[in-house]
Amino acid sequence: MLTDRYGLAISTSSETAREAYIAGCDGVMAAWAGDKAHLMRAVEADPRFALAYAALGRALFLMADVAGAREAAAKARTLAGAATAREQSHINALCLAIEGKPVDSLAATRAHLAEHPRDAMVAAPATGVFGLIGFSGRQDREPEQIALLEALKPHLADDWWFQAVYAFALEEVGRLDEALALIERSMATNPKNAHGAHIKAHVLYELGEDRAALDYLDAWLPTYVREGLMHCHISWHIAMFALTLGDAGRAWQIYQAQVQPGGASGGAWGPALNVATDASSFLWRAELAGQARKSDAWQQVNGYVQKSFPKGGIAFVDVHRALTAGAAGDSETLASIVAELEERVASGRSPAGEVVPRLAKGLAAFAKSDWAGVIANLEPALAATVRIGGSRAQRDIVQNTLLAAYLKTGRAADAKKLVAAQSDRRPSVPVAGL
Repeated sequence: MLTDRYGLAISTSSETAREAYIAGCDGVMAAWAGDKAHLMRAVEADPRFALAYAALGRALFLMADVAGAREAAAKARTLAGAATAREQSHINALCLAIEGKPVDSLAATRAHLAEHPRDAMVAAPATGVFGLIGFSGRQDREPEQIALLEALKPHLADDWWFQAVYAFALEEVGRLDEALALIERSMATNPKNAHGAHIKAHVLYELGEDRAALDYLDAWLPTYVREGLMHCHISWHIAMFALTLGDAGRAWQIYQAQVQPGGASGGAWGPALNVATDASSFLWRAELAGQARKSDAWQQVNGYVQKSFPKGGIAFVDVHRALTAGAAGDSETLASIVAELEERVASGRSPAGEVVPRLAKGLAAFAKSDWAGVIANLEPALAATVRIGGSRAQRDIVQNTLLAAYLKTGRAADAKKLVAAQSDRRPSVPVAGL
């Protein structure tokens, strides 16, 4: 029987299907453009190759083609009966996430990896800050992520994909020297890994190495096609590094070309979750850094965000929905979002709990210059912000907003104390007046 790149048996007798499947899976795990095409070639070469359909579903799901992803997942389930027990378990774990059952998917993933710890495609959805653990809403999700990966380390330590995601997890808990060494090792093996380039930028951000990070991404991004999944988000990082380093002109140029909502002719084209949060985050952070509010830009982003996410459910997005409505002066939508978030908490439907509406109200208070309201909401919520998901770098929007509110109210000592408390990280803090 043929095997995948990890030496796991796969139920196809077609060498063409096997090669296309491996290329497609590597594409999914490295965010290469063309992963879908490879996986389509795999199922064309072997129409009964259940694993390839599951991988295709994962690729489509990452691109926010939920309908296409569920169609591929259904096909994988239909064909799974003729596959091995491992493949059936693999397909089930991946398909549960695609079918909108993240809790069940994580449980199935853990059970599967206990028996098949080299099955990286099954492990992948549980990794990262937007993964099954990252979006679980749990306070201890970061050490939980470390624990999952450390169990796999004896089996995958030499794999470029594993090294990259493990480096990200280490960086998120402040183990920066280990993270930097590991991501350098990963990128030396596979320098085309877009997730790896992104992770290296995060590590350098945490180390306060903004110039090194910008230089690295400036050299790396031209090697990556615009159609790649991570192109828009890596562009956001470049814009943020430029802003932090004082090059506001370049930051705004990148925002307009590759971060603001757009399409093929300009702006970001990627999954709505990334576009909505990156665009609103840039505009907000630009204001924190001393840029004047750009009302037209906020109106554009607010229209996109509220159209893309008319209802809540993803805590990380919900916080950005609220700050966008607040900054755009859309008080009616803002009141509706806060009421919705509070109702979700009251009914027990918010995995992240009350921190979500509290953050929404605090950020909305900042948008209308209610500094006392910012402090009253964000101070008690800061320690629980990890529950909304996203990276430390992304969640710094909350801390930096609180810092700005301290400065606005003459509490510079409290601002300095908050910055000094970050003993395990050294990011720059682009807040005007700090």
